Amino acid sequence: MNQMLQDSIDTTSIDTTTETAPPAETPVASPPEERPPAPAHPRFAKPQRVAFVQSAWHRDVVAECRVAFLDEIEARHIARDRVDIFEVPGSFEIPLHAQLLAKTRRYTAIVAAGLVVDGGIYRHEFVADTVIKALMDVQLRTEVPVFSAVLTPQQFHETQAHFDFFRKHFATKGVEVATACAETLLSLERLRSQVAAGII
Repeated sequence: MNQMLQDSIDTTSIDTTTETAPPAETPVASPPEERPPAPAHPRFAKPQRVAFVQSAWHRDVVAECRVAFLDEIEARHIARDRVDIFEVPGSFEIPLHAQLLAKTRRYTAIVAAGLVVDGGIYRHEFVADTVIKALMDVQLRTEVPVFSAVLTPQQFHETQAHFDFFRKHFATKGVEVATACAETLLSLERLRSQVAAGII
């Protein structure tokens, strides 16, 4: 029976030729991934010294800004040992410290970092606005540039998701404020040399 079923199969419809696939090419190992070269940042004509004033409120979040700032400012030719770190209780205390530091004439720039959040008692926007205006006043009065990474989210909840989000955000801001600091110091250095030479 089995033999009869096999004989009745029309073998003309079955393609018995087998095509052999061409031999696969041996993959060429790609060169190990190389990191792009670090950008060549201009160097300063004179030594720079920076004060970094940070709020202790939500210290672990704000610290991400400091870490990222130090990495980026070092890449821009200001050594870590040329950055002095100061800590204050909250963002409201930053402007007075910034003013006293600026008046010493020891620092060519001051960076402020803090997190102002809604405490349920007062409007945090008012505190942040007051701090930013005070920092601008310090800068204009002393002619020492002051940079702000004092952030005020519209909403901040004591949840892990928000802590994780703002840690990443502060790391980004640390790079941005270091970039602004270095580029402004270079610009002021050029401007002052032009003024001294009578070009402007």
